[in-house]
Amino acid sequence: MATWPDRGHVVLFDEAARVITRGACRWAGIPLTEEEIGPLAADLVALVDGFGSPGARHWRARAARRRREAWLAGLVEDVRRGALRVPDTSALAVAARHREPDGESLAPRIAAVELLNLVRPTVAVSWFVTFAAHALHCWPVNRVRLAEDTDGTYAEAFAHEVRRFYPFAPFVAGKAVKDLTWKGEQILADWLVLLDVWGQNHDPALWPNPCAFDPRRFMGREIGPYDLIPQGGGDPAAGHRCPGEPVTVGLLEALAPRLAGLDYTVPEQDLTISPYRIPARVASGFVLRPAGAAVPREPVGAERRRPSVHPL
Repeated sequence: MATWPDRGHVVLFDEAARVITRGACRWAGIPLTEEEIGPLAADLVALVDGFGSPGARHWRARAARRRREAWLAGLVEDVRRGALRVPDTSALAVAARHREPDGESLAPRIAAVELLNLVRPTVAVSWFVTFAAHALHCWPVNRVRLAEDTDGTYAEAFAHEVRRFYPFAPFVAGKAVKDLTWKGEQILADWLVLLDVWGQNHDPALWPNPCAFDPRRFMGREIGPYDLIPQGGGDPAAGHRCPGEPVTVGLLEALAPRLAGLDYTVPEQDLTISPYRIPARVASGFVLRPAGAAVPREPVGAERRRPSVHPL
């Protein structure tokens, strides 16, 4: 953040992606130069951005996957032949040295896939960081409450409310593997079944006044495995809940108070969030101008619409 004032304005989504890419790779033992961070972050964002759509975004994601799997496979081979030294407990070292039950090492490309499955979804938290900034802008009382939070209770509640309120994935889909009946409804094998994530997280039976952004609803409340499902429901060990959910919550708990305490202004821009885009994201990426930054002559962004009470 120390470099932001010199740049006039920054796109928070892009900045979050670079910061989280750097941190995730450092944790995983993946070496990066400063020049490599931007291109890698762009590829990881492309991988996430292409998961729910056909067309250009899908093909960009496929190209990024091929490129990054080949790169990580090369790092795995470097570790195995001693050309690259990394901490023994790092994810890169564990993947490179893992032995299957038959004693064979993982194929370098398979080890690369496992590493990518750790780093890629961590960088996806960039979406939620941007949603957090959107919420702080639309409901600034949360800046004060986060600043007054001494034990992290409100930060955790804020993280949960961001994930409930904003539609990273409005729905998810899967095919039935066999004929079945669920609550009296017949579902045949190979039928496509859609889970209405948005509807679940805005069901008034579960969330009173669901279109109000209010983190206090999570204070002192136990969250059931099938209540809040922005990252799937049930038990991650046996169901379709994301095992990285605690990482998402932890990153938001750490980064949201930093955003709340940062002195910046929000220039006019398109802050809408389309419900027809998967994954959904703030249209402008959330442009902010840090205190002390030079003011550009022209407004930021071609479209400059104010956000409504609800972003959709």
